[in-house]
Amino acid sequence: MGKLVVNQNKLNSEVIEQLVNICPFKAIENHDGKIEINAGCKMCKICVKKGPAGVMEFVEDEVKTIDKSLWKGIAVYVDHVEGDIHPVTLELIGKAKELAAKVNFPVYCLFLGSNISHKAEELLHYGVDEVFVYDYEELKDFRIEPYAAAFEDFIKKVKPSTILVGATTVGRSLAPRMAARFRTGLTADCTILDIKENTDLVQIRPAFGGNIMAQINTPNTRPQLATVRYKVMNAPERREDVYGEIITCEINKDKLVSNIDVLKVTHKEKEESISDAEVIIAIGRGVKSENDMEMVYELADLLGAQVAGTRPMIEAGLLNAKKQIGLSGRTVKPKLIITLGVSGAVQFTAGMNGSERIFAINNDEKASIFNVAHYGIVGDIYEIVPQLIEQIKMSKRA
Repeated sequence: MGKLVVNQNKLNSEVIEQLVNICPFKAIENHDGKIEINAGCKMCKICVKKGPAGVMEFVEDEVKTIDKSLWKGIAVYVDHVEGDIHPVTLELIGKAKELAAKVNFPVYCLFLGSNISHKAEELLHYGVDEVFVYDYEELKDFRIEPYAAAFEDFIKKVKPSTILVGATTVGRSLAPRMAARFRTGLTADCTILDIKENTDLVQIRPAFGGNIMAQINTPNTRPQLATVRYKVMNAPERREDVYGEIITCEINKDKLVSNIDVLKVTHKEKEESISDAEVIIAIGRGVKSENDMEMVYELADLLGAQVAGTRPMIEAGLLNAKKQIGLSGRTVKPKLIITLGVSGAVQFTAGMNGSERIFAINNDEKASIFNVAHYGIVGDIYEIVPQLIEQIKMSKRA
């Protein structure tokens, strides 16, 4: 980045008028014979290139560099509930191993909690080099101050080059705090991660409503932080042998003080999540009304599937918001997904294109969903779905 500098000593009424007229965004203003730049400035530099010579200058900000050799390793924050590790952690370990192999880095895990040390060994079965465990009573329940303090302590002691965090409720709270404390970048909801030879992390995520894929780099700061949703990456196979090390970390308990007192913890009833479904029937605008949902649920029952949908179906009240697939909903990776009347907008496909088998039915042969589908039928769902239901019933009777 940079800034515009006005050489006020070179101004006169003619020059001022020329500069005010040359700006297409009305960002240059005349205030009692002096030029001021308002918030409308887009840094297009037209005033520098086409304005009177020497009056307007663009000065680049000094770029601070960092010794990247001091920062090594790919770290994964272990998301868990009372020691039960969230599967997004295993997916991130898989990606961390892939990235680490390219630059010869170790893979770390950061495990924060209370009475969790005996659970840490499970992470070694997935090829982690070192698991750093902060096991303190003060970390029993998630409270942002002590968790952030322990996380910060880990970063200062270990200096990981990259940190991957699951985009869970806890992860979305912790990652921004770490980015702020270390004045570094954070890319949320990444769908693709890669790493350069110089250890710069390449972070790719949908932007502008999913209309483009933005590539983000933070080459002048460390650590590099990224959050990733569940079901985006692939978890490695669990191995019987282990070769890594568990490191018990110590921190001054004064740093684990919180202004929040947990009075009671009420466990929420476990819900069936579409993110864990192996078979999904996804509906789009092709489903016209609530009455038509009967055939959708009948097909789902026959296949042991969950019903999900696009955002318009949620807004129409046909499905609960937790059943939405896409950038503003859930990411899914079932063995089979059947889409009924789904056009295939980028916002939707970004949340399901990792499915093992995609079967699409749409009456528009040019629908975008066919670009990602493995199998497709061009036709009316009101004709095809009843036939499909009947065929499944016949095969079950046979």
